[in-house]
Amino acid sequence: MDTTYQRLVASDSDALADFLINEPWPFHGPTVLDRATIRQRVRDGFYDGDDSRTFWIGEGGERVGLIRLFDLADVLHGGAPLFDLRIGGAHRGRGLGGQALTWLTHYLFTEFPGLRRIEGTTRQDNRAMRRTFLSSGYVKEAHHREAWPGEQGRVHDAVGYAILRRDWLSGVTTPPDWNDE
Repeated sequence: MDTTYQRLVASDSDALADFLINEPWPFHGPTVLDRATIRQRVRDGFYDGDDSRTFWIGEGGERVGLIRLFDLADVLHGGAPLFDLRIGGAHRGRGLGGQALTWLTHYLFTEFPGLRRIEGTTRQDNRAMRRTFLSSGYVKEAHHREAWPGEQGRVHDAVGYAILRRDWLSGVTTPPDWNDE
């Protein structure tokens, strides 16, 4: 089945709210959003504006996931964009996350020719996303202890990954020098 990526438009605010409110997001922090907040964020450009772009992930005509790219303005100053990748619960475990990560990597490096790197962070216990990063050419660059607030006051380690344009172009990953001290 073909996977599609369609840019979010303002009229999608109710569908976006349904998607974000009606799904459990165990690895996305304790933030609980309500419909009014999501609609306001759409109006304010949080999901699509000068600094962000959001895309629906589609499969078989159904919206099954979401990619939000943000900190895009940082690219103009040599920085790296970040992203939020969400796959609906009924569609997890089928490789859609890897397809979406590959797509967003290609999109960003193509859309922003001066972009040198793309960064992503996930919780240490999100094993699926960590495997997805590695299988998509991203390299582990950071491990931040007790840096990700979770439910009920629990704090998780955060793990940072990145891909360099030169690695993406060559297909060869270059790990950081962990023995530099």
